[in-house]
Amino acid sequence: MNIKILEDSVELGEATAQHCARILNKAIAEKNSARLLLSTGKSQFETIRYLINQEVDWEKVEMFHLDEYVDLSEKHQASFRKYLKERFTSKVTLKESYFVDGEGNIEENIKNLNMVIRESPIDVALIGIGENAHIAFNDPPANFDTKEPFILVNLDDACKKQQVGEGWFKTMDDVPKQAITMSVYQILQSKVIISPVPFSSKAKAIKETMENEKTNKIPATALKDHKDFTLYLDKESSSLLDVNQL
Repeated sequence: MNIKILEDSVELGEATAQHCARILNKAIAEKNSARLLLSTGKSQFETIRYLINQEVDWEKVEMFHLDEYVDLSEKHQASFRKYLKERFTSKVTLKESYFVDGEGNIEENIKNLNMVIRESPIDVALIGIGENAHIAFNDPPANFDTKEPFILVNLDDACKKQQVGEGWFKTMDDVPKQAITMSVYQILQSKVIISPVPFSSKAKAIKETMENEKTNKIPATALKDHKDFTLYLDKESSSLLDVNQL
């Protein structure tokens, strides 16, 4: 595990994007293709903004994303499909984009995603950490046992509160009760995991993640077991850590 502390979210985003691009380019050089897994949310704004300007042969990159609300229209401002299409897939020309679709036949949508994701590993995964220490929509207590790549989950109140706090929904009652998410197991199958986690709102989750052994009550602790995991923090998100002990 590597930890890097940057000045702010802008420096963090640039450093994360550069790191991600290096991994993508290495994969493309070795096998003429790469698989990228993207997170969404406010914390990923700068990373994605810098990532689209990296020198990568995007036409050789397949993109997946982590999760999507159930029964939320893609036109809604909180839709992660909308988020990524506006900020990423409309800005670069990809080999393929695989979106998590929370509308229509959920069981069939999950089945199709599971089939595609199993074809080959993700080369680099950008994984955010939520205010409740969730990764993707694996809220505590997260399912650490399932080996299904994508699963249907219920969202907890802390997760809903974060979505309202970030301005995606007006009230907690407006937040969908369920989502499709990539499982913790599947996230950990990624060859490289990079976590860009800025802002003071994430400081408590980062402290709990760093100070505890692996537990499904703090889902992000699972990332620490990965053989190639880098955590990017800024001064705000690292403010509760004793940096001398890192």
